[in-house]
Amino acid sequence: MHRPPPRASTRLIQTICRWGGPVVVALAFIAQGGAQEPNASQRNPVPPLVPAVPAANETNLHALPALGEETKTAWQHFAGGSNSFSQAAAPPKQVEVEDFAAKLETARHNRLSRQFAVATAGYVAILQSAAPESLQRNALIELAQTALDQNNLVRAQQIYAQGLARWPQDDGVPELILRQGLVYRQMGLNSLAIAKFYTVMTSALTIKSERFDYYQQLVLRAQNEIAGAQYDLGRWTEAADSLGRLLKLDPPPDNHSTVQCKLIRCLVALGRHADACAQAQDFLNCQTNAPERPEVHFLYATSLKQIGRGADALSQVLALLEEQHSGKTRETDTLTYWQRRAGNEIANQFYQEGEPLKALDIYLILAALGSSPEWQFPVWYQLGLVYERLNQPVKALEYYGNIARREKELPATATPSLKAVVEMARWRTDFLGWRVKTEKAGLEFRSSLGDAAAAPSSPVTAPPLHSKDPTL
Repeated sequence: MHRPPPRASTRLIQTICRWGGPVVVALAFIAQGGAQEPNASQRNPVPPLVPAVPAANETNLHALPALGEETKTAWQHFAGGSNSFSQAAAPPKQVEVEDFAAKLETARHNRLSRQFAVATAGYVAILQSAAPESLQRNALIELAQTALDQNNLVRAQQIYAQGLARWPQDDGVPELILRQGLVYRQMGLNSLAIAKFYTVMTSALTIKSERFDYYQQLVLRAQNEIAGAQYDLGRWTEAADSLGRLLKLDPPPDNHSTVQCKLIRCLVALGRHADACAQAQDFLNCQTNAPERPEVHFLYATSLKQIGRGADALSQVLALLEEQHSGKTRETDTLTYWQRRAGNEIANQFYQEGEPLKALDIYLILAALGSSPEWQFPVWYQLGLVYERLNQPVKALEYYGNIARREKELPATATPSLKAVVEMARWRTDFLGWRVKTEKAGLEFRSSLGDAAAAPSSPVTAPPLHSKDPTL
């Protein structure tokens, strides 16, 4: 029997249930009692989620019943008002029709001008007036944003809690709860934030069909924030599951590349390298302009190395190192960081595992990526060590000599580690020079004794590469 496709609202409910129906329902009661909040550190303000100015057809200038005195006092407390301000802001007994939209715009202008005290007074006056409820809700959100602009996260939480208590059945309840969760994340209270985000999904079960797109956007944002909070807490298994569900949504989230990159990091942290390789390959094939591409190359190469595919890992590192020469536009600092880190770490692994030729390929490309002493000296030193391992002391001396010849180019602010590279290159030069002379003298002595067929001495044993510093 043919069944009609589910309605949009049904799809949203199915999506919410897949994120843990019983858990969501159980958590629906957690986030409602936010009147008492812990102290917070200072973080960046939360950006508005909805337009602050209501549409023209939502603005109703008919007077509404005045608020009770107890409610007015509460608003003055949350806004940080004083007694003198309370008297000045008290509405007249005879309420007149006012241009509340203009008052809201004036308060918004004062907030953006960072005149927070004046802006707060304006928002509180609107909340205590007979303004339409749609406009009062916008004033409440902007009043909380004023507190966030001053890094007063606790006061912002109190304002959101007062809004939930004042309009418990309002269509905007899911958004207020979402904002509470975002502020909890700014406080670093990720567990409380996760509970709030699950409550957003539960509250969206009471959707109205005409506002489906609005609720869908809120649920998608809540799902993103749940995955992000789990990731921040280091709950790799939970974060991987949540991020994987996000990638399966239709349509996928706008920040698809960021979500998939986080998923790959989780899989690498969990040691699921085969899954990480599959995700990384899909990312590199589909996300051709994503800013996370250099990091994904590195994670891909790391996972390939872990599962024994050394040749493929080398190909990924070389592809990353060649990004600069392919004409693609990348953020320079990010690309440089991942090129150094990938080149250094993977080349070190090849060197220590007895594959110096693969390490040589990487270091030769690294050396060509920059010309400054800070970039080339460490790479040249490691090239010298690789050539020593390959029993080519002359080539090793060439690279050590390059460092000595450019020593005067070191800036006065050179780091101790860079100066140590110069000292070690000088010591290796002296040692190799002495050894070459000794072997040459030995050959000449044996030749004079008629032992021209004597075998050469054992090759020089180079010290291990040990630096894992992404700055080389």
